[in-house]
Amino acid sequence: MKIARAPERLETERLVLRRPVAGDADAVFSRYGADPDVTRYVGWPMHRSLADTRAFLAASDAQWERWPAGPYLIFARGDDTLLGGTGFAFETPRRAMTGYVLAKDAWGKGYATEALRAIVEIAPSLGVRRLYALCHTRHRPSARVLEKCGFEREAVLRCHTEFPNLAPGELADVFCYARIL
Repeated sequence: MKIARAPERLETERLVLRRPVAGDADAVFSRYGADPDVTRYVGWPMHRSLADTRAFLAASDAQWERWPAGPYLIFARGDDTLLGGTGFAFETPRRAMTGYVLAKDAWGKGYATEALRAIVEIAPSLGVRRLYALCHTRHRPSARVLEKCGFEREAVLRCHTEFPNLAPGELADVFCYARIL
């Protein structure tokens, strides 16, 4: 199978997924990066300043340069409202982690499921054989999104991941969900 580079823009029925650019810093910071409720169950520290958001955007560029894809921002199709983020974090050419984060006003509308389905759909063309996600054991809405998208819970990884916005310095149990493509 020929390995392709991911398109920098994907469209679904209601969403546009787009590679982040430097000009997205203000929107990422204000819509979700600096929101303590939104960042509660993510594995990265809440953005305390635009410098944190710019560092995320630089890391995103580095991933896109090294691998077939990287993070995507999620926008509402038609009005260009930033809703959140998703994408790929490659570990090997055949194994990548995925996830999603949405601004509070985008919760409960099916956007995470729709965005994740788009990621799953393009993953095989990028050479991904194993796509997985980690989810805090108390974050049931996130687990439900993974299940709706055909991910199977493989394990509970005990004392595995720090959630710096929930319990800094402590390792929490996580569910490991995966799809073999």
